[in-house]
Amino acid sequence: MNTTTDNELHTIARQFTGAEIISIQNYGSGLINDTFLVICHSVKYPRFILQRINQEVFPKPEWVMKNIQTLIQHFQNPGQCRQQLTLPEIFSTHHGCLFLVDNQQQYWRALNFIGDSTTLENLSQNSDAEQVGSALGEFHCRVAGLAITKLHDTLPGFHITPQYLENYHQTKPANKENPDIKFCQQFIERFQNRVDVLEKAKQQGLLSDRVIHGDPKLNNLLFSKTNRKIISIIDLDTVKPGLVHYDIGDCLRSCCQTDNPGRFDLDICELILKHYLIQTKQFFTEHDYDYLYSAIELLPFELGLRFFTDYLQGNHYFKTSYPEQNLERACQQFQLVQSIQEQRPQIEKMITQFKHAKH
Repeated sequence: MNTTTDNELHTIARQFTGAEIISIQNYGSGLINDTFLVICHSVKYPRFILQRINQEVFPKPEWVMKNIQTLIQHFQNPGQCRQQLTLPEIFSTHHGCLFLVDNQQQYWRALNFIGDSTTLENLSQNSDAEQVGSALGEFHCRVAGLAITKLHDTLPGFHITPQYLENYHQTKPANKENPDIKFCQQFIERFQNRVDVLEKAKQQGLLSDRVIHGDPKLNNLLFSKTNRKIISIIDLDTVKPGLVHYDIGDCLRSCCQTDNPGRFDLDICELILKHYLIQTKQFFTEHDYDYLYSAIELLPFELGLRFFTDYLQGNHYFKTSYPEQNLERACQQFQLVQSIQEQRPQIEKMITQFKHAKH
């Protein structure tokens, strides 16, 4: 992305507020967009989030913002689902637009900062895992009535693992003498015949697209500092039509990685799934249950494949701190898949118990 000076940042931020700006600082650890925390003299919004949308990832930022607006409006309608989650509020510019385009044709947007909240990098207690499952379940429950035709597909091919595999095969091979590269290449070769399991099920009419978050990893869930309850789900750029299995698998991938790299925590998985399925039992189908294990196994493989391909292509997609970081990330995800596969009997038994307990 193009760099932006402090003066330019202040000029952009002032388009979203009439208050005097005190400071603007980098914020968060996101791998895609550039995020800043704006602090200003305002009673209602003393802090807000300013973001530059990565147009290499999201080529149609206006679609992204329209999807978020549609989602927020839908969330305002009361329903039969639990109502614990709130979504960030979009700020309009002084001209009434959802975003600002600067002189470099970069797209900017502003969202309210949700106070009394924090993110977690790992789950340290059972109640946190229960909260994660309930929150994702509530999200899926509340958007179940939102027609997918009302949303743009802002990321065609996102979570379509066969397409990521094709992209990998079109990438120039790397030095096989590197043991980490060799491990990744061999693991992909062994797993590649299973990458289309969810897409085949959709083509056969066994699974159906619904509204999904797209990236429900742990640090996109905001916990209240006061009562340790999840109060919001953020980073809504990837909201689009898709299989809820993508969300479930990605959430478990994010939450069930232990301090021992590559080890999948079965106890956390059980707590998250149990409380997720309590929230979603009204729309979860028999086939939805049948493909849960496949999702749990597939999503960490998919991310590992994306990390490894990005490494081979020069680290253009995911932000990195050093050249080998995406390679290391890929190895960790593939090791996580191995751990899941080793525990497949226990995971499938757990899913079967939930399936028969749903009535």
